[in-house]
Amino acid sequence: MAKPTPLSGFPELLPAQRVVEQQVIDTLRATFELHGFAGIETRAVEPMDQLLRKGDTSKEVYVLRRLQEAPQERADADRTAGLGLHFDLTVPFARYVLENAGKLEFPFRRFQIQKVWRGERPQDGRYREFTQADIDIIGRDTLPFHHDVEVARVMLDALSRLDFLPGFRLQVNNRKLIQGFYAGLGAPDVDEVMRLVDKLDKLPAEKVAELLVAEAGLTGAQAEQCLALAAIRTEDDGFVAQVRALGVEHPLLDEGLAELAEVGRGCAALAAAPGRERVTVVADLSIARGLDYYTGTVFETRLVGAEGLGSICSGGRYDALASDGRATYPGVGISLGVSRVLVPILGRGALVGDRSVPSVVLVAVVEEERRAESDAVADALRSRGIACEVAPTAAKFGKQIRTAERRGIPYVWFPGPEGDPADHQVKDIRSGEQTAADPAVWTPPEADLRPRVIVKEDS
Repeated sequence: MAKPTPLSGFPELLPAQRVVEQQVIDTLRATFELHGFAGIETRAVEPMDQLLRKGDTSKEVYVLRRLQEAPQERADADRTAGLGLHFDLTVPFARYVLENAGKLEFPFRRFQIQKVWRGERPQDGRYREFTQADIDIIGRDTLPFHHDVEVARVMLDALSRLDFLPGFRLQVNNRKLIQGFYAGLGAPDVDEVMRLVDKLDKLPAEKVAELLVAEAGLTGAQAEQCLALAAIRTEDDGFVAQVRALGVEHPLLDEGLAELAEVGRGCAALAAAPGRERVTVVADLSIARGLDYYTGTVFETRLVGAEGLGSICSGGRYDALASDGRATYPGVGISLGVSRVLVPILGRGALVGDRSVPSVVLVAVVEEERRAESDAVADALRSRGIACEVAPTAAKFGKQIRTAERRGIPYVWFPGPEGDPADHQVKDIRSGEQTAADPAVWTPPEADLRPRVIVKEDS
C-alpha cells in the first residue's frame, strides 16, 4: 500500500500533542462543572432544513448520503432534504432543547465539547473538522440579563486556567447599543449598516466608509459617526461617556449602554484577581457578530500574539433561537474553538506533553519465565491509580531503561532477583536515583502522576 496523502483540513495530533489537547478539554470541563453546567452530547447529523436555518451556510455543510443510494432517492433530493454533519453546536443544541423541553429544568445550563465539520477552505486556525467547547444558559420565555454577565465570567474563569497558553482578550459589545446608535443616527437600513461595519476586521476603515455610503445609503457624515463608534475600546465603563459625546440619542442605545456596562462591572473583579493577568476584558464597539439571531450582548476573543487567527471564542445573547409555537427559549452562550487555538500552536512546537504515554512506571521483566511477577507489580500499582506498563521484552535492563526514556516514562521498576517484594527497586531515570520500593505503598510525586504540558519559549 502506498503512503497515504495527508487530508487537508482534518488535523490529527501525535500522542504528546494530544496530551495538551486533553488537558485543555479536562480544564474546560472541570471549570464548567464548577459553575454548575451539565455536560451533553448531541448527534453528529441534523436534517438539512435545520442546518440551513442559520443563514448562508449552505456552502459549508457536508451532506450525508449512503453510497448505494437508490436512483429515486437521488432524484428526490434537494437542498433541504436528507442529513448533513453539524457545522456548529448551537443548531443541534436548539433542536435538543425543543425535543427535550418537558424533561429539562429551566434555566438549563449546558456545556458541550464535541467535534464539528465545516466545508471551508483550510488555513491556519480554520479546519474542516475541529473541536468546539460551548456553554449556554437557556430559559423558557424569559431569561434574566444577569446570565449574560455569568456566561462571560465563566468563560473568563476557564480561559484564565489555561495557564500554558498565551493570554486572551475577551471583547464584549451589545447589539442593542449599535442598533440604537444607527437608528438614532437616522440610518435607513440598520441591519445593512451593522453588516458592513462588521467588516472592519477585514477591510480598511476608508473602504468600509465608502460601502456605508454606496450600499447602506448613509451620508458621509453619518458614515464617519459609525466609524467613530466602532473605534471606541475601553477596559472600563469609560465607553459610556465616549458614546454620549457623539451626540446620538435613542432608547435602544440607552438600554445597550447600560447592559454593556453591567457586563464590564460583573467581570472586573474576576479579571483583576491574582493569577488572572493573562485575560483582559475590553468593551469593543466594533464587534457585531455576523449572525442575525443575536439580540444583545455579543462576545469575541482574540489570542494575544496571534490576532491573525481572528476570533477564537465567540457568542452572545439570542432571544428567539428556539421556539415550539407555545414557548420561546431565549439563551446566552459562548463557544471556544479548541482546535482553532491549539493546532497552530502545536504545529509550531510551542507546546507538547512531557511524555507521549500516560505511564508513570515501566515495570522491567527479569526473564520471560518471570513475566507474571512483573504483571503482579503492575496490577498492584494500577489498583492505586498509578498508570504503568510492563516491558515488551526481557532484554538487558539497560535496553529496558532506554525503552522508558524513548517513551518519556520517568520510572523503571525492577522486581527482586528471587521475586521477594522486599528486594524490589524503583529507579528515577531522570536523576539516576534508585531506592527500595513496595508496590503496595510506593507512590510517585504528584507532579509525575499525569503527563504535563511543556511550554517551549523559543518556538
